[in-house]
Amino acid sequence: MVYKVLQKAFISFVLIFILGSFLSGVFYRRQTKMTPKEYWPMNQVYLKDILNATCLMNNLSLSKRNLTHDVARQIFVEHNHKFIYCEVPKVGCSSWKKIILLLTMNLSRKASEVQHSLIHLTPLIKRLSIYPSDYQEKLLNSYTKVMFTRDPLERLVSAYRDKFLHSEPYYSITVANEIKAMFRKNKNSTENVTFQEFINFILTQKQEYLDVHWKPMFLLCDPCNIHYNIMGKFETLEEDSKHVLRIIGAPEDMHYPHLKTYSSEKRTTDDITLAYLRKLSSEQIQKIKKLYEMDFALFNYSYDLKMNLYENVII
Repeated sequence: MVYKVLQKAFISFVLIFILGSFLSGVFYRRQTKMTPKEYWPMNQVYLKDILNATCLMNNLSLSKRNLTHDVARQIFVEHNHKFIYCEVPKVGCSSWKKIILLLTMNLSRKASEVQHSLIHLTPLIKRLSIYPSDYQEKLLNSYTKVMFTRDPLERLVSAYRDKFLHSEPYYSITVANEIKAMFRKNKNSTENVTFQEFINFILTQKQEYLDVHWKPMFLLCDPCNIHYNIMGKFETLEEDSKHVLRIIGAPEDMHYPHLKTYSSEKRTTDDITLAYLRKLSSEQIQKIKKLYEMDFALFNYSYDLKMNLYENVII
């Protein structure tokens, strides 16, 4: 008991030290007019320090990594540039898979020219799960590993809009009918699943069995046991993607494409996210907060500020 108290006190001290170092770095950047290129490595160290300390505090780091098949399936391997990418749906993963395809095939085409439907079907990009476990370990120890994250609630709203407000048969019909059967008196209703119904549906399921599009990010990529070299963010996608492509040695003319599947629709933003969260009850907000609390903590998103804002709006 005493040991656990001391351990938590030590980790809290480490977190305070990391935060202080980061704030000092921000001050130093402002005083010396540090360029984004010079600041980026410092921010990477900060993000990974927060991640590692949070993993330790919550006993998520294992003494020996036991990579599950589900996690291995989320990871794509590109051998020409020794590049490993963990797929987090709704965090720009389709565009990264296009880049991986072009790198694999040594093609000079722009990533934006690759058909969206093709990228999810092609067998040309390889998942880590197809390799034996000992070779998986070798690849993870020698390749550049990259994971991108996004504000958990913005990702959640984006998943709802993408999967239930468009004519994608599996979600807008099959999963939608399952949700309607659970929460509507008229199970044959043709109206779209509401955001409230979607949230109630998610809250009836165990965390580990959630669909990958709204499953917590830390469960998809296991960052406490796979030590990613680069932790990118959707919020800084343009800058982070440039660094990733430079570090892995991609062709200089290769760029991350900024495209939406439904180009006529506005991308999910803070304002759109807030508009959807206003539709939820205080109880739903609290449960969602609990569901994604590790994503907020591990990936350094504004947990308290954001949740307090949403709660104040609905009171």
